[in-house]
Amino acid sequence: MTTPASTPRESRRGAKLNSVDYMREAVLFEGERVRAQHTRFWLLLILASIIATAGVVADSTATVIGAMIVAPLMRPIQGTMLSTVLGDHRNLMRSMWLMVAGALAAIGVGFVIGLIVIQPITAATNAQVAARVSPGVVDLLAALATGVVGSIALLRSDISDTLPGVAIAISLVPPLVVVGLTFESGAWSQGLGALLLFVTNVAAILATGSVVMAIYGFANVRIEMAEDKEAERRRRARSYLTTIVLVVIVAVPLSYSTAHTIESRSRMGRVTSFVDDATQGTRWDLVSVTPREAGRIHVIVKGQPPLPDMEKVYQAMEDDGLDTSLIEIELVPTYTFDSEHLETPET
Repeated sequence: MTTPASTPRESRRGAKLNSVDYMREAVLFEGERVRAQHTRFWLLLILASIIATAGVVADSTATVIGAMIVAPLMRPIQGTMLSTVLGDHRNLMRSMWLMVAGALAAIGVGFVIGLIVIQPITAATNAQVAARVSPGVVDLLAALATGVVGSIALLRSDISDTLPGVAIAISLVPPLVVVGLTFESGAWSQGLGALLLFVTNVAAILATGSVVMAIYGFANVRIEMAEDKEAERRRRARSYLTTIVLVVIVAVPLSYSTAHTIESRSRMGRVTSFVDDATQGTRWDLVSVTPREAGRIHVIVKGQPPLPDMEKVYQAMEDDGLDTSLIEIELVPTYTFDSEHLETPET
């Protein structure tokens, strides 16, 4: 007895179902080995958080990158995306709980290690923190592009080797430990900025994952299998609408942050120009112009006396419309000696 050959449409549906089974196994926490999956997730998450926090405190980019590769947070986020597309409410709740709990755990690790560190860890003293507390629209674009790569890598085993690169590009655990460190240091606005970066990356993964799934045709698998196809379509539409709203909500503060960053850099450029003009032809050199909290700008100038005319500098900046009450210029005298020049400079 022979069985009738399947139609091309049935073959494609069967292939998609097989792919769905593969993706479920890759990102969902279910099956006989669910306990082992949870153990692995929490073990790697705590270790990745410790590594990331140590990397941030030590200002070590290599260590932070290592934490990105180890961190398992990508799995529950992609699990949330896949469960949304498939309409799997149980796994959706499970993945979302793991995602939120994992994020809180990473923040907690950063906060606890921050209690051990003597000096405050803020953007003013640490480049790793400064790179993660002022996300902009460019960060959203980068996250969307990286989310597309991650979603395609999940769908296609022939490019799954790109996943380590995705883990590095889509920053998840490092912003969370920065939240903990800055909260412990009392820099609440910086902590919220780092949290916004994490939420941006999550929104990007969810949005791009849904789009990629739709392009590859996996969004219709659940509809084809459902008895009430119209109700399933409505649920799917609500899921997509929620994802779009999430991206829009994230884009609003990112746009504000981008505008604020542009304005801050413009002010810093103008301050730099005025200080350069004042020190031209003197023994003083501009060292740094650094943004601080509440829109303040800190300038460091090093050199040898006599001092430049700072009253003239501040008057010129005020005439140009700059708020000089937010600008602090620190003059640091330096003296250089060698075997041939041992005389004390005149003050």
